[in-house]
Order: sequence, then structure tokens, then C-alpha cells
Amino acid sequence: MKIIVCVKQVPDTTRVEIDPQTKTLVREGVESVLNPLDAFAVEEALRVRDLLGGTVTALTLGPPQAERMLREVMALGVDEAVLVSGREFAGSDTWATSYALARAIEALGGADLILCGKQAVDGDTAHVGPELAVHLRLPQATYVRRLREITAQHAVVECLTDDGHEVLRVPLPAVMTVVKDLNEPRLPNLEDLCRGRFADIRVLGSADIGADPREIGLEGSPTRVVEIFAPTTERAGRIHEDVDAGIASVVEFLDEEGLL
Repeated sequence: MKIIVCVKQVPDTTRVEIDPQTKTLVREGVESVLNPLDAFAVEEALRVRDLLGGTVTALTLGPPQAERMLREVMALGVDEAVLVSGREFAGSDTWATSYALARAIEALGGADLILCGKQAVDGDTAHVGPELAVHLRLPQATYVRRLREITAQHAVVECLTDDGHEVLRVPLPAVMTVVKDLNEPRLPNLEDLCRGRFADIRVLGSADIGADPREIGLEGSPTRVVEIFAPTTERAGRIHEDVDAGIASVVEFLDEEGLL
């Protein structure tokens, strides 16, 4: 079975900078790591490969520095890693990103199973997986919490819903997004880390995947961020040295707010 797992590098920091012109995250020079939710997709891809045989390819769209994240994924046991990169992809929203990933998957010869984490922690949109299925015209299952059965022809999965879960029988090839309840990601040993460090990372540009220049980057992104800013929190407090006076002040405040 040929499995492709889509992963993303996200900023390894709570302080991010925004480009005032493009309204997008500044990723150059910022330490990046594997999106935590993608780790569960990687683990499930490896388990399916171990069960049915085949290969697992990790695929990402990002700047050259994403190679470091891919090497971490290679250390987990992935067979191949592919980076789709180029300045022409800068500013891609989820639609343009999923389009580029779809073209890359087609350039790689397709797959029997495509796995993604349910969402990235930097954008939290949960759009890329479903949009990828649309671009590839494949069936999809989202928020998969358990893989009950899988063969070369189909998979039976449990998917989280707002009021519980549902069981789906999905024909393959298909796209699936997974949640953290699915498994427990493995940790690499020293030998695996060395393997990942020296692994070859295949890099593809827009021409390599046959991408339409009008469908990638800012030009290919139908959504626009009009304004983005960090919220400010202002807290005003009063300090009372006298305990009785402090209690009286609190009671008065709660009474004025109608909380008593």
C-alpha cells in the first residue's frame, strides 16, 4: 500500500511576527517543529504500512527550513520525505496549499491512503484535509478517532461528531484527517535520529508538480487577511492594606455589578 501523510511545520514559539504588507506569518528564521496533531497521522501511517506492507511518504509545503521538520519525521520510520518549496508558494491560504499538495501527490503517482492531522495549531482551520480531497476528487473521512479495519480496497473508521461518533466504510483511495485519540505516537531512538539527520529530502518546485501559477501563493488564495493584530489585555486592580476595607470594597463592587 502506498501511503502519503501530509505534515506541516509550525512555529515553535508563542510569539510570532506578522508581515504588515502580506498579513501572513513571518516564518523565515523562526524555529519550526512538526505540527503536534500531524504526529498522530504519521504514527497511523506507519502502523498501516506495518500491517499491510508498502511505503509511507511524508509530504509538506513550506520554506527550505521545513527540511529539519521532515528529518524528524524520517527519524520516526517514514520511507521518504518530499518538500514542495519555492517563493511562488508564499502567502498560500488553505485552498492554495491544498491545491499544491494535490498536484504534488499526483506528481508522485497518487496514493492508496492520504492521512492528515485534523488541523494545524497555527491556523486552526481544519480546511486542508477536506480541500485536498476535493482537489483529488477522492472520498474523505474527517476526525477519525479509530481505524477499525483496513484492506487494500476499503477502511472502516470511527469519526468524531458533535454528539458522539459515526462509523463509516470508506473505499480506497481516500483522504482521512485524524484526531489525537487515534494512537500514541512513537519516539525515535538514537539510530533512527541519525538516519533522519542524513536522509535525502526530495524538493519539488511548482514546475515539478505542474502547478498553475494562478492557483498558488497569494494570487491563488481566495481568502485575504484584512487586518491582524495581537490582542491586548488591560487589568486594573486595587490594593487594600486593611482587610476589612478590602472585603467591603469587593462586596460593593459585586453589588454594583449585580452579582449579589
